Amino acid sequence: MTKPSLPELLHAAVTAVGGTERPGQVTMAEAVAEAIDDGSHLLVQAGTGTGKSLGYLVPALAHGERVVVATATLALQRQLVERDLPRTVDALHPLLRRRPEFAMLKGRSNYLCLHRLHEGVPQDEEEGLFDQFEAAAPTSKLGQDLLRLRDWSDEAETGDRDNLTPGVSDRAWAQVSVSSRECLGATKCAYGAECFAEMARERAKLAEVVVTNHALLAIDAIEGAPVLPQHEVLIVDEAHELVSRVTGVATGELTPGQVNRAVRRAAKLVNEKAADQLQTAAEGFERLMELALPGRLEEIPEDLGYALMALRDACRTVISAIGATRDKSVQDEDAVRKQALASVEAVHDVSERITNGSEWDVVWYERHDRFGASLRVAPMSVSGLLREKLFADRSVVLTSATLKLGGDFNGVGASLGLAPEGTEGDDLPQWKGVDVGSPFDYPKQGILYVAKHLSRPARDGDRADMLDELTELIQAAGGRTLGLFSSMRAAQLAAEELRSRIPEFPILLQGEETLGELIKNFSADPRTCLFGTLSLWQGVDVPGPSCQLVVMDKIPFPRPDDPLMSARQKAVEDAGGNGFMAVAATHAALLMAQGAGRLVRASGDRGVVAVLDQRLATARYGSYLKASLPDFWYTTDRNQVRRSLAAIDAAAQQAEAQAGDE
Repeated sequence: MTKPSLPELLHAAVTAVGGTERPGQVTMAEAVAEAIDDGSHLLVQAGTGTGKSLGYLVPALAHGERVVVATATLALQRQLVERDLPRTVDALHPLLRRRPEFAMLKGRSNYLCLHRLHEGVPQDEEEGLFDQFEAAAPTSKLGQDLLRLRDWSDEAETGDRDNLTPGVSDRAWAQVSVSSRECLGATKCAYGAECFAEMARERAKLAEVVVTNHALLAIDAIEGAPVLPQHEVLIVDEAHELVSRVTGVATGELTPGQVNRAVRRAAKLVNEKAADQLQTAAEGFERLMELALPGRLEEIPEDLGYALMALRDACRTVISAIGATRDKSVQDEDAVRKQALASVEAVHDVSERITNGSEWDVVWYERHDRFGASLRVAPMSVSGLLREKLFADRSVVLTSATLKLGGDFNGVGASLGLAPEGTEGDDLPQWKGVDVGSPFDYPKQGILYVAKHLSRPARDGDRADMLDELTELIQAAGGRTLGLFSSMRAAQLAAEELRSRIPEFPILLQGEETLGELIKNFSADPRTCLFGTLSLWQGVDVPGPSCQLVVMDKIPFPRPDDPLMSARQKAVEDAGGNGFMAVAATHAALLMAQGAGRLVRASGDRGVVAVLDQRLATARYGSYLKASLPDFWYTTDRNQVRRSLAAIDAAAQQAEAQAGDE
């Protein structure tokens, strides 16, 4: 039997999922197959509606080597494991003459821990464990969540939190899950043979396709202890999120609450001298954290430096003491000891990292109204880490709807540790970028409108003219508006003002309900508007007439006082580069491209992306930002935009009326 061709396989898969084969999808599949075959690296920009999941799954399955697919969002992980992979495997089975296995793998804390569930949770204030089910009032939300978890454990196949619907609170889940540091290990745990996390790992070892998340991929790369099975091909979907997720995993945090929790957990397990040393160090750290420190700490203040060294040294003493002592009077001592050790090691690692003062780290102090003070440390850049860990010994394909910023892939490539495309060098990963386009006709389906007449936005300033413009645009559109704001404060002020100005158009505000409820309600009523900040720029998929106007209040540059972004910008400038373009403009371009992508989600969608910031039309960097957006028809004519919105609204109302008559 002759080997099936890639077009045959792709056609079978697309038919199986009820889709339509698109030229961009074919181009993508061919490029992915070529990269896998020759072991090279590929960046693929595939616009919304391309069908990129099949564009990489089909050539990956045809190749026959183990593939890891890493995504940023739960929604895409679910789509791959519950929809795309089962159907694709079924469709390709007759052609490939084999049925590839696939599996999902996440971090340990995503799985129910049977030891925690049956034996109890280590108690900070007392020795041993306590029964969380008895401790929580059955009528409380926590008690009800815990009882649901216990019932669910009897029927759960995977123990994966995301398979529990409806979900439970983070507080409840923390009572029945463990981190990798807290885990006893399968050989030492009475429930090791039934462990959900261990079973997930075993399934992954046997699978040809392993679906995971960016965070676990980052842990696998950073910590040196492999958690993912050996694989020949890595596919990173939603790749525009990767640098942010890797940075998050590589960021350490130290808070007085975290330190005091470590003190309580260790106190019953070590000698009095070691416990007192840690207690004294914790008190010294807490006193200093109550002071008003500056944001970024380019140099650690002397007092804080001494407090961190005392904390580091006390943690070392306690870690040694925990390993050297045994107390049989402590119930389930191994579990209590493991959790205490995990808490103390976390404090030790961050305090030591800050004390060591690497030039590649950024340290800053934050104070949050709700969570209090914290000290944070993050890498200046993760590009070197990604170049070394991500692109060695395997073929890597990175794909997203937004990878080409300012007209090329080099900006995103640089953030991933890649030299400009085509650069030669023995130690440089070789890659190419491919833009397979979009099935949508952006110039006919959408308008990019820049409100050039508005005053230049000032930081946190009063923007009365912007609110006037926003009011008129919403009225012209008949509601149907997704408002993307650069800060939560701006979103709240706009919602409050417009609710009084145009009460006939309901305005939903992020934070007042869960994101899922907000999007559901926004989709249900075309006259409704939804206002919010960062997660809405990337997380809303509402095709059809409910979203025909996407508004950005201003270009989403990072705040000038953002410690990490400002440090990265300065580092580029010190090296002779353009820090503003490399960091701030790239950050803004990526967010704007994602935000503009909320407008056209289907072939019948029509509408306007309105940017209420004159700088997009007047500043020198405006052309770079515009080149990062979909190729909408461009205008600064406010009257023409109002007429277009009114016409789109009228057509939508007519279609809704006809649908109602039917």
